[in-house]
Order: sequence, then structure tokens, then C-alpha cells
Amino acid sequence: MSDLRDQRDTRNDYGNVGLDEVDLPGTPLALFERWLDDANAHGQYDFTAMTLATADAEGVPSARVVLLKHFDDHGFCWYTDTESQKGQELAANPRAALLFYWPTLHRQIRIAGNVERLPDADADAYFASRPAGSQHSAAASHQSRVIANRAVLEDAVDALATEHADNPIARPARWGGYRLQAREFEFWQGRTSRLHDRIRFSLDVERWSTERLSP
Repeated sequence: MSDLRDQRDTRNDYGNVGLDEVDLPGTPLALFERWLDDANAHGQYDFTAMTLATADAEGVPSARVVLLKHFDDHGFCWYTDTESQKGQELAANPRAALLFYWPTLHRQIRIAGNVERLPDADADAYFASRPAGSQHSAAASHQSRVIANRAVLEDAVDALATEHADNPIARPARWGGYRLQAREFEFWQGRTSRLHDRIRFSLDVERWSTERLSP
């Protein structure tokens, strides 16, 4: 049996698909959309999954995986309990970073920027579109809080399901959406022999500039 504690001899070489400046679209959002479509087309499981990194008022970082729900020229959006750890950190320090990683394509994208709350109307609309089970779970769970055991949570969900068997449940006031307004993108394409491609887009006022980074 191999020693999983020591991975210094583990090697995975990547393909030779490149990322060249001549192939870049005018905006990083266009390239993001192209890569997201590629990830979906190649069967990447949970291709909208992204690591969300936040930090508290003292700069202590934390990270977790959330799902991208929609995006446009204004930013990248997700929904969660605003009283959770990430919600509290964003309230104290409204800046964050996102990381998309698609191993089937040897690609990752880093995105950084400021974060703002989405309007209540957006949160209402998305909450109403969710399956009833997901609505009940969101309402019963005060995310990140300590609970005695799983049974407490399951009982709360069952009670809500019974209470709202014939009528929809309202969105909890603490449940809402966020938008990250991107100011920087970094596109990483894995290459052979660790000679990867890294292209960074940076926003200066309303204009995007690009530069190549050493891998």
C-alpha cells in the first residue's frame, strides 16, 4: 500500500492545448463563457462549481465551494445564507476571489473583485424557482451554526414540509444573493512539462489589459 502522506513522486502531465494571445477575445467574460461552455460540453461534473475565498475584518481567510447561478457583464452571482460564515465575512470585508477548476480540460480561472448584495427581488425569484425540498432545507438550516445532531435539522425540515404541504414557503430574510464584480481574471491552461500558459486580464477604469505570466 502506498503512503498517501507523501505525494512528492506523484506526476500528472497535461496536454499540449495552448492559450495564445492571438486567440484571446476582446473581454475576459467572453473567454470565460467559452471555457465554461467547453467544460459543460466535455462532461465536467458540476461545471459551475467554484471555490469562493473570503476573509474576515482581520484578514483571516476561508474558502468553500459554491455554485455559480448566473453571470453577465455586471458580475458573477450565487445565493446563500447571509448570516453564514461567508456572509458575515463579506459584510465585514466585501472583497472575494473565485476559482473555477476543470480537470478534464486542464484549466482553471481565478477571478477577484468587490462583492455586493443582490436585490431582494432577485433572491425572491431564485428562491421561488428552487425545489420545495431545497426551500425547506434553506429555511430550516441556520448555516454555519452549531447544532446538537442531524436529527434536530431533519425534524425542522420535516416540520416545514408538513406546514407548507399545500402552500409555498416564503424566502427567509437571512437568505439572499451576492454578486462579485470582477476586476481581475487569470486564465490558466495546463501544458506539458509544467510549462503552463497563464494570461491575466486587469480592469483599468473601463478598459481590460492583458499580460502573460510565468508559470
